[in-house]
Amino acid sequence: MKFAVNGMDVNYTVEGQGPWLVMSHSLACNLHMWDEEAKRLSKRYKVLRYDTRGHGESSAPAGAYTLEALADDLHALLRGLDVQSPHFVGLSMGGMIGQTYALKYPGMFKSLALCDTTSRYPAEAAGAWVDRIKTVEARGMEPMVVPTLERWFTATFRKERTEVIEKVAAMIRATPVQGFVGCCHAIPKINLTARLKDISCPVVVIVGKDDPGTPVAMAEEIHGALPGSKLVIIPSAAHLSNLEQPDLFNQALGEFIDKANK
Repeated sequence: MKFAVNGMDVNYTVEGQGPWLVMSHSLACNLHMWDEEAKRLSKRYKVLRYDTRGHGESSAPAGAYTLEALADDLHALLRGLDVQSPHFVGLSMGGMIGQTYALKYPGMFKSLALCDTTSRYPAEAAGAWVDRIKTVEARGMEPMVVPTLERWFTATFRKERTEVIEKVAAMIRATPVQGFVGCCHAIPKINLTARLKDISCPVVVIVGKDDPGTPVAMAEEIHGALPGSKLVIIPSAAHLSNLEQPDLFNQALGEFIDKANK
């Protein structure tokens, strides 16, 4: 389904009945990154998944995006669908959108799950994002596929679960260049650690033990900045910990949301 927000169309899907639960995906993925979670959680929640601006079947306007604009897209979608007090789950870029939203629109989330994400990047990381922009503008998304998969999954998983790897590779290839570039301008500018103490809803921080992109140290920094938050480290998982260890990920996520929903 499509919904017009801020001069563009956002693609979304809603499944299940119960309290609202919103899921936001990583860079170079789309709402199908959450297929397994939606199947499980829609048995007791009304699950809203959506394609972030520049991804999936949502519009991909040209130009640099900001995390604030991505949060505003989400806010317009939630208002348009009359979503009240949702639980929010975001992974990587989705977690950055969640943090930005929770601070810009305080009191809106009933709970917040921040998965394999960060609240800030060191200044020296900026160059890597510039390089990615230059590469895809010159050669398209194909050069991003292999190095991204190597960061997102452990070597053992890449070898043993080729069907998952192929699904994610297809999502990376299908990401519009303008959307990827727009988000690559937004992501490295995140700098929210000092403000996280102002988030008042329950928070869980979930991270793959072997995540090289947003490592455990970044998750620990978020956890340390959020009094009362819970930290869960998923063993034998890299960046897309929900896909690499779905049972452990969903156990941790489900227990947290169920407790926060009481």
